Amino acid sequence: MDNFVVSARKYRPATFESVVGQGHITRTLKNAIQTGQLPQAFLFCGPRGVGKTTCARILAKTINCEHLTPETEACNECQSCRTFNEGGSLNIFELDAASHNSVDDIRELVKQVYIPPTTGRFKVYIIDEVHMLSQAAFNAFLKTLEEPPAYAKFILATTEKHKIIPTILSRCQVFDFKRIENSDIVAHLKYVAGKEGVQFEDEALELIARKAEGGMRDALSTFDQLVNFTHGNLTRELCLENLGMLDEEYYFRLVDYFLAGDISHSLTLYQEVIAKGFGGQHFLTGLCAHLRNLMVSLDPLTLPLIDGSDATRQRYGQQAQQCGLPLILSLLSTAGDYEYRFREANNKNLFVEVCLMKLAALKNAEVQAY
Repeated sequence: MDNFVVSARKYRPATFESVVGQGHITRTLKNAIQTGQLPQAFLFCGPRGVGKTTCARILAKTINCEHLTPETEACNECQSCRTFNEGGSLNIFELDAASHNSVDDIRELVKQVYIPPTTGRFKVYIIDEVHMLSQAAFNAFLKTLEEPPAYAKFILATTEKHKIIPTILSRCQVFDFKRIENSDIVAHLKYVAGKEGVQFEDEALELIARKAEGGMRDALSTFDQLVNFTHGNLTRELCLENLGMLDEEYYFRLVDYFLAGDISHSLTLYQEVIAKGFGGQHFLTGLCAHLRNLMVSLDPLTLPLIDGSDATRQRYGQQAQQCGLPLILSLLSTAGDYEYRFREANNKNLFVEVCLMKLAALKNAEVQAY
């Protein structure tokens, strides 16, 4: 038990090739290493858990490697690579600006910058959450960041690029990390599950990817949690139960009731949802998301905008064709209006029920209009 390592650390990428979902970043970094056109400062921006610090460490390790592979990866055999892998590299320094954000912390770092490396080519300074630095700390850092010694490289990482002052931005090459696609997250989770001997349903991994909202670290943390909850057998039903997600099957049924003009079953389905512990706001938000998916699935060009498997997209497409664009737009407009006004309602359950009655009556009103 004492030796357990969370999946986010155990399967952290160690090479550019193994970084998931950031090919535009890794390709640019490898090209810069090949041509020797490395800037003095990098700024890695993007959401949490998408690989900013991981790429910073891989870059720091690779530019100090003594025998790069033909693929521009670290060899893992030279002295520099071995000391890095053992956590004993004297050329790579990491600073967490969230807890070391004062001007004194930066002044201490600047003093170290002007001491040449005893071994290796570069001294690399990785400053995480750099937006947390105080104004005075930023100002103390400016001159060094603009004109550092040739052997010094700075890699700044932040989740809030807008908080970085323009004078810092202008001194860095900015790399924007993107949210990782659900398909890439699912593929990586399958790899991890195979390594760990975990049984899974594809739909369960898709739920984890949706919950992670583009963050691989969040996905792997959720994966570990669900492995414990399900005793290593990830099923869709158990994942829904643990993650507090409402099964999309409810919304498919609900839209079928709207198509049939069935108010009674629409109301009883909502009571089923309430009995499972979900609130009216959660229910309406999910309904609007479902109706949006129906709208974009009408056109093959926008169908890829739906997160999910091909089977899920096909099902959305079938229900969308049954509804037609005019009805979908009417449903979405009404549901969106009720979701927006939900907080103002005194009797929230009645408010949602009135919404469902109107939605179920829309089909009949549409027929009468023609």
